[in-house]
Amino acid sequence: MILVYLVMSVTGGTNNPYNLIRFGAKVNPLIIQGQYWRFVTPIFIHLNFTHILFNGITFYYLGVQIERLFGHLRFLIIFMISGIAGNMFSFAFNTSISVGASGAIFGLLGAFMMIGEIAWRNPAIRQMTKLFVIFILLNLVSDFLTVGIDISGHIGGLIAGFLCAYIVGLPHRLDHNSIKGAVAAVTLIIVLGIILYRGFNA
Repeated sequence: MILVYLVMSVTGGTNNPYNLIRFGAKVNPLIIQGQYWRFVTPIFIHLNFTHILFNGITFYYLGVQIERLFGHLRFLIIFMISGIAGNMFSFAFNTSISVGASGAIFGLLGAFMMIGEIAWRNPAIRQMTKLFVIFILLNLVSDFLTVGIDISGHIGGLIAGFLCAYIVGLPHRLDHNSIKGAVAAVTLIIVLGIILYRGFNA
């Protein structure tokens, strides 16, 4: 993400609409024309230094916790699927050009909500889950009150991260609930199918 930001900064700027589109921003008409990679590439693009700084700090502190719990591969899967799902939600509900890793970061928050559900009896996990719920609610309220924030992408990432965490499960957990994982997988597929249908037929 930092490398992409630096390259964009010296090749036209990160606030330049043409440059954003050139590097892969989410642009609904282009996705409808078949440029489906634009569900992925916006994750790595940021509008300005403040944008990438805030996302970078949040990603670091949250990512360390989630990666420690899920392991490298599961962490990467959750992050990427959440980011893609966030862009799909944005495609369905937001006609503006959109970029950023916020949807993927909200997915990591969703993954921790899954941990909170299965380990609620653990006092430390329960307390941390409550703090994350407050953090999520404050962010969503802020999204509603701030012009230009892609709240649909944040909500999509949050939902996908929560469901994806059930799908991949926690490593070394012998009592992984395969039924919950299967239900989560089917739910995620159905939700994203509906979202894509809406986006392509809006």
